[in-house]
Amino acid sequence: MMVDTISKEHRSWVMSRIRGKNTRPERLLRSLLHRAGYRFRLHDPKLPGRPDIVLKKYRAAVFVHGCYWHRHPGCPKATIPSTRPEFWASKFEGTVERDRRTAKELESVGWRVITVWECELGKDPEFVLDRVLHQLEGGS
Repeated sequence: MMVDTISKEHRSWVMSRIRGKNTRPERLLRSLLHRAGYRFRLHDPKLPGRPDIVLKKYRAAVFVHGCYWHRHPGCPKATIPSTRPEFWASKFEGTVERDRRTAKELESVGWRVITVWECELGKDPEFVLDRVLHQLEGGS
């Protein structure tokens, strides 16, 4: 097992910087949607999984997933740490399973689920916006 090169306090501080809400990719997509004239709510606690962006008018829940934590298939950012790989594989598996359950729950009550990946937003935000708008307007 590899020894951590920084103190416990500093590691704690680093980990506390990892956010689940209002991440840079999430803020970027919200800005694009708002400029396109779409209005939405954020992190609705009444919906399963507290979607990042909720467009009630379209019954759409948008999740902006980080490639690392949510395991974007084929993405180079979806790596597994070399330290304690079994622990991390199990943790990531749980996250992916929770994402699946949440999507099923939302779909079962008539909501459209749209997933946006952080790397896609970084490469081509306008393409991602077009895809999201297409899905909102009834495309698949």
